[in-house]
Amino acid sequence: MLPSGADIDHVGATAVPGCLSKGDLDIAVRVEPHGFDAADEVLSQRFERNSASLRTPDFAAFENHGLHPAVGIQLMVRGSALDVFVRFRDRLRTDAKLLRRYNALKLRCEGMPMADYRILKSDFIAAALLQHPQRDRDATCSD
Repeated sequence: MLPSGADIDHVGATAVPGCLSKGDLDIAVRVEPHGFDAADEVLSQRFERNSASLRTPDFAAFENHGLHPAVGIQLMVRGSALDVFVRFRDRLRTDAKLLRRYNALKLRCEGMPMADYRILKSDFIAAALLQHPQRDRDATCSD
């Protein structure tokens, strides 16, 4: 039902062995710019929009807390500014020290308002990806 060429990847903490998690399942759906609106329409018919998440012309988030486990879907245009989920997952899978630091951040933020946690988490992810710049954007199009 998604546009041709869409990549669907398991991302988030449950996709990384040893990563602390709430237990929800995060999915990244990556599409070409011309497929974004169609993918957004398909996902919006099947999932609730995540109103707590950012929405831009090349990023949208959806959720379903009624499933077990709960599911979060991040739709993005491949190569856009928010196309970081797969890269970050891969960094955590291959860098034990980064994973330990990420888990420590999660523990420090326990009980913190979600908006504050998201800012700290976003800063952490941005810094982690800057330490290991992507050599070839197309190399992460799929697992």
